[in-house]
Parts: sequence; structure tokens; C-alpha cells
Amino acid sequence: MRLAELSERSGVTTATIKYYLREGLLHPGRRITATQSEYDEEHLRRLRLVRALIQVGRIPVTSAREVLAALQDEDLDRNERLGTAVWALPHGPAPDENDPATEVGRRTADALMNRLGWSYGPACETPAAPAYGMLVTAIATLHRLGYPCSAEDLEPYGRALESLAVTDLDLVERYRTPEEQVEAAVALTVLYEPVLLSLRRLAEAEESRRRFGGK
Repeated sequence: MRLAELSERSGVTTATIKYYLREGLLHPGRRITATQSEYDEEHLRRLRLVRALIQVGRIPVTSAREVLAALQDEDLDRNERLGTAVWALPHGPAPDENDPATEVGRRTADALMNRLGWSYGPACETPAAPAYGMLVTAIATLHRLGYPCSAEDLEPYGRALESLAVTDLDLVERYRTPEEQVEAAVALTVLYEPVLLSLRRLAEAEESRRRFGGK
């Protein structure tokens, strides 16, 4: 297909495709004349992945390159490839090391990781996940404002999300190729978060109606 058809089928403007080509995020097409190239289904698949990373996931171009490199690294297993993509997504603010509440947040997060048996805290052999830092910051804020935030308070949320993670990965596994799975992991992580937020609020409203309504 020509560039115009690639643009039409992918939903990405020709100017943006040219930018991705210049940045090395999309490999060059097959040259057919001095000024024209031809593209194939592989270009279309890669373009969809790049769009998911940059336009949906808001991942910087440099980080998108790292994700694409990880995808092509045969030494990495599927878990590491998916993790590279999801870790590259923007996360909340990093812990403020000048805030005394941060140390409380970190101790609580570590205790919670231990209770759940999860392996992405800094005390474990695996590198700390970006989401771990976001968790520390959130717990520190709760602690500073005097709201419940002990490991015991937070464990039920972790247990509920363990079940949700199974559903998430089941959705990702519906896709066949590694590229499609990485694209799905990024897109579904980003696009499902508003779904989760809205469902949580609706569930709270339903529970409030059951407990407190009609009195």
C-alpha cells in the first residue's frame, strides 16, 4: 500500500507517519521510485503499536523506542516485554524524600507487598516498579491527612485487584502476536482505568443505597 492508504487504514495522519519514520519507530517502506515507497501489513501492525504507545499511552518517543527494542529482544520473555511496555506508561508523582510521611508510606507499602506475596517492592530481587513509587506517595498522603492506610486496611484492595489482574491478562492473551499483546496491554491499561474508576463509584453508590437508603 502507498502512504496515503497506510494513513487511511491506520487512522494516523501522513505527517505523523513520516515523523515516526524519521524517529525510527517505523521501519522504512520498500522504495519503488525516487520519491515513493510501498508499505505492507507489517507496517500497519507496527503503526498501530506505536500509536498505542504514544497517542494512547502518552509514552515519550525515547521510551517508545525502548519498548520496541524490548519487543525485538529474543532474550526477554513475554512477561518482561509486557512489563517494559506497561512500566513505560506515565505514573503518578514519585515519592517526596523530604516528606517525613514518605518513610511511613514506604514501610506500609513494603508490609503490604509482603502480605500479598507480591515481588515488586524494593526489598525484593526484582526492580521496584514505577507503580510502587506511586503507591508510596498515595499512602504518604493518606497518612499525612489522617485517613486509614495500614497494610491491613489496604490488603483487601490488593486481593480484589489480584482477581482483576487475571481478567486483564486474559484479555491480553486474546491477541495472537507479541506486538498485538504489547499494544493491548498498553491500550487496555490506559483505557480501562476510567472504566474501573466509574465502576468503583457505582459500586459504592449501590452499597450505600443497600446500607443506608430508605431510612
